[in-house]
Amino acid sequence: MKKSKSLIVIILFSVLGLTFSSCSEPIKPIQEVEKRPNFLLIVADDMGWTDLGSFGSEINTPNIDKLANNGVKFTDFHVSVSCSPTRSMLLTGTDNHIAGLGIMAEFLDPNEKIKPGYEGHINNSVVTLAEVLRDGGYHTYLSGKWHLGHEPEQYPSARGFEQSFSMLYGGASYWSDKSGVLANVQEVAKYVEGDKEIDELPKDFYASRNYTDYLMNSIRSNKADDKPFLAYLSYTAVHDPIQVPEPWRSKYKGQYDNGYGELKARRSEAAKNIGVFPIEAQAQELNHLAKPWESLSAEEKAKEAKAMEVYAGLLSNMDYHIGRVIDFLKDIGEYDNTVIIFLSDNGSNPWYSEDYPGNRGSDFMASFDNSVENLGAPNSHYAYGMGWGSASSGPLHLFKAAVGEGGIRSPLIIAGPGIKGKRKVEAFSYVTDIMPTILEMANITHPNEFNGHKVARMRGKSITKVLSGKQEKVYDNTEIIAGEMANGRWARLGDYKASFVPEPYGEAKWKLFNLKTDPGETTDLSANNPELLKKIIEGWNQYASEVGVLENDFNF
Repeated sequence: MKKSKSLIVIILFSVLGLTFSSCSEPIKPIQEVEKRPNFLLIVADDMGWTDLGSFGSEINTPNIDKLANNGVKFTDFHVSVSCSPTRSMLLTGTDNHIAGLGIMAEFLDPNEKIKPGYEGHINNSVVTLAEVLRDGGYHTYLSGKWHLGHEPEQYPSARGFEQSFSMLYGGASYWSDKSGVLANVQEVAKYVEGDKEIDELPKDFYASRNYTDYLMNSIRSNKADDKPFLAYLSYTAVHDPIQVPEPWRSKYKGQYDNGYGELKARRSEAAKNIGVFPIEAQAQELNHLAKPWESLSAEEKAKEAKAMEVYAGLLSNMDYHIGRVIDFLKDIGEYDNTVIIFLSDNGSNPWYSEDYPGNRGSDFMASFDNSVENLGAPNSHYAYGMGWGSASSGPLHLFKAAVGEGGIRSPLIIAGPGIKGKRKVEAFSYVTDIMPTILEMANITHPNEFNGHKVARMRGKSITKVLSGKQEKVYDNTEIIAGEMANGRWARLGDYKASFVPEPYGEAKWKLFNLKTDPGETTDLSANNPELLKKIIEGWNQYASEVGVLENDFNF
């Protein structure tokens, strides 16, 4: 039973041009900027590490790439293996086990006593970025996916967002039908605006466009008072079901006919040529669980290729809407005073929709038209599967829900005032670093108490000195940074990473890698460096004790 339950846990994870006028002059430290900066925080969902053009992709993402080329591009930035754990750390600056997402809401057993840190929503042991900035004089806006609580006291409006329009679950249709992703559990998605549930979406609703519109309207509504803002644009793209309107749905027709093995190799080579992956390092091969492309029938190949075409169009569409926000900020005169932060919540999704618990053979799945001709259109419900999930990771190992680099390494792009741009940063950084960075830029102190109760300290570090060019590293070579989800464990000490990947995606044993020379995790060094591995595992055990990991609940 333990092994069966844990495999279900892993599968469920899947459900759920910047130019400075003074660029020839020294960059001012953020504390010397005359006006407190705005923050535009953009999060993509389930995006692979090489899905952006600036990280080696053939997909057209000019607006994000322009930010990457003119800002700071982090190539060793890390998140959690899945949606809500990452989002909880992003918005609190501390570990997901402390913030309440030691387990995702989808895994909660109503018959079991909820343990501290495993509530399945952001708890009251933490204070959110929105709450701190709101109390510090900022407007706070959210548009898009929440996935951090389904009840009214857990809505974005209850956790510091002044204006919010949100889809509360892990995934949903991009159209107005509000279809969810899980049979028998979340067949109909839940949307809220402020503290009110939305019964019906506009007939012409499309998620990426409407999320973008709402955010811009929110910023515009308070423009006259000249207060700074936090704008959290939380796309569901590119999470399944992969759906996108024309012309994006047909934009990549024929480009993936050679299959996912060819794409992974091509992405790996491009990542080397761009400089985000060491030229001499060995790239990871296509995951062994993906069916060989040559073994597929003509019909299977056509459907697989079409799925990747739709996925690529979905990402290009998101980039288009990000460009609209950037143009909007320029139009209202706020672009030069806005720090823009872009990341993905985890790596690429390796499953098909039918793989989700309860979906295969259900009436729910039978209600959709997943023919090749209808993929990406309304009433389709499709995820692109293991082959493309592995390919989206490029030279990296594994994908969403696994602690290989392809699951927990995300692009991070930061651009704006006080930042020394046009740079690539190879230093390790973590999602918990975002909140302390924003607070330092805003000149706001994290409180010890909030609403009459003590709150946990932030575990992350500010990266402002790295952004200004005054410092090369965020963490020194003596600090161990660690994470865990569903018994997948990892820890970093300088360039070294120890990881434990459960079956069927790993061997259920600790391994050791030097990520400076082997970010593809192709060579296990544990036999040659047992003392170093032991030291890092001891660091992971200390981390688990500090944050309250209940590992026995998730044994494989």
